Amino acid sequence: MTRVYVSGPMTGYPDLNVSAFREAARRLRTVGASVVNPHELDHFGSTEWHEFMRTDIAALVGCDGVATLPGWQESRGAVLEVHIAHALGMAVEPIERWVE
Repeated sequence: MTRVYVSGPMTGYPDLNVSAFREAARRLRTVGASVVNPHELDHFGSTEWHEFMRTDIAALVGCDGVATLPGWQESRGAVLEVHIAHALGMAVEPIERWVE
């Protein structure tokens, strides 16, 4: 089973874009992927961006690939996640490519 991390913009979006992340996770699960949705991770009371990113990156490195959401290029965190995924040789594709 492929383990896929969902990466996309949060900051500046209503409710941190949780609905887009949930929908992406739902779609990935319907095609049999094991999904890591950062909104579903336990961030252990984190309040700072770098604290959230440490938890998210730790989860990311255990995945096989990354599904990107629209607008990811404008997100500091998503750009970092995609950069790390590429550096680790992981597949990085828009969500639509993962659920075809």
